[in-house]
Amino acid sequence: MRTQVAIIGAGPSGLLLGQLLFKAGIDNVIIERQSADYVLGRIRAGVLEQVTTDLLDECGVSARLHEQGLVHGGIELLFKGARHRIDMRTLTGGKTVTVYGQTEVTHDLMDARKAEGLTTVYSVGNSVTLHDFDGANPKVRYMKDGQQHELECDFIAGCDGYHGVSRASVPEAALTTYEKVYPFGWLGILADVPPVSHELIYANTGRGFALCSMRSPTRSRFYVQVPMEEKAENWTDDAFWNELRTRLDPQARDHLVTGPSLEKSVAPLRSFVAEPMRFGRLFLAGDAAHIVPPTGAKGLNLAASDVKYLSAAFIEHYRDKSSAGVDHYSEKCLRRVWKAERFSWWFTSLMHRFPDAGEFGQKLQEAELDYLVGSKAASTALAENYVGLPL
Repeated sequence: MRTQVAIIGAGPSGLLLGQLLFKAGIDNVIIERQSADYVLGRIRAGVLEQVTTDLLDECGVSARLHEQGLVHGGIELLFKGARHRIDMRTLTGGKTVTVYGQTEVTHDLMDARKAEGLTTVYSVGNSVTLHDFDGANPKVRYMKDGQQHELECDFIAGCDGYHGVSRASVPEAALTTYEKVYPFGWLGILADVPPVSHELIYANTGRGFALCSMRSPTRSRFYVQVPMEEKAENWTDDAFWNELRTRLDPQARDHLVTGPSLEKSVAPLRSFVAEPMRFGRLFLAGDAAHIVPPTGAKGLNLAASDVKYLSAAFIEHYRDKSSAGVDHYSEKCLRRVWKAERFSWWFTSLMHRFPDAGEFGQKLQEAELDYLVGSKAASTALAENYVGLPL
């Protein structure tokens, strides 16, 4: 079998790339380790920057997003028992974010790909291997239904996440990695209860960070900071709700509706970047190349901007016979990646309780938050980064 672009990974970045290439008349095949049901079952965040919604518009898969997505013009910061709103729409000249679950984005892209009859090979397990991407004729080999398959292609796009085969296939000497592991995690639950507020609440408290988020007007996602070694099974639903209450202001506590959790898990927080993002005819995108802590809501959006750059590079290659986009892909992506890493690190450092910071550290955080909400310049910097910097 032969295609122009082999895409490894059928998560949102791989599916988005496949749809953009299809719209441009570029043949592509997606190969996914897990089943389609498993991919759809992964619970992920869903705060979309304008660049991401624009790409979904371009793909023609945004009808449900515009019907069901919740447009937010601000966020609320809670510290010292009081909430302060950051008016992102006003501070950025009208920019907003849209709350729409990553699972729903994936579902929409899967449906579109299936409707067009495009090839996606699911459930290949750990059999995928990448070959000859340092030359002119890369190949992807995998097992499916007990048979060995080989896919010849012009390019390979590694969209298979942090633990995928794509980055692992790069010679160690060709890769430089940077990592920061935070000494805490987020214990999160998903529940069919209404949101506490119509916008996200980020809370800095003496007991640690908390976040009140949502997926829809009837489904909410809540998080509390816990030690990195904490296990979700150690927490009953009642214990979680009781801890969350202690980290909210009185008004939020009054509006908090509790219920049984649909999903409960602990997510570790880390920052990670692999450089470069191109190795011959293999290109990394999304979590295969970088991880950000979820505080700044940048993970999916960074993956989307990678895909924007990569799809444009491939389109330029085939349409204009130019290698400029391909040659500059890594440089363009990493410039944006490191800005998002900086913002996510800063916001994480500002909002969380660090084990060795003590009361002095807490006072410094509160002073910076007080300055942040009182300074238009500081609030604008937060708003600009949160809604997404220009490509």
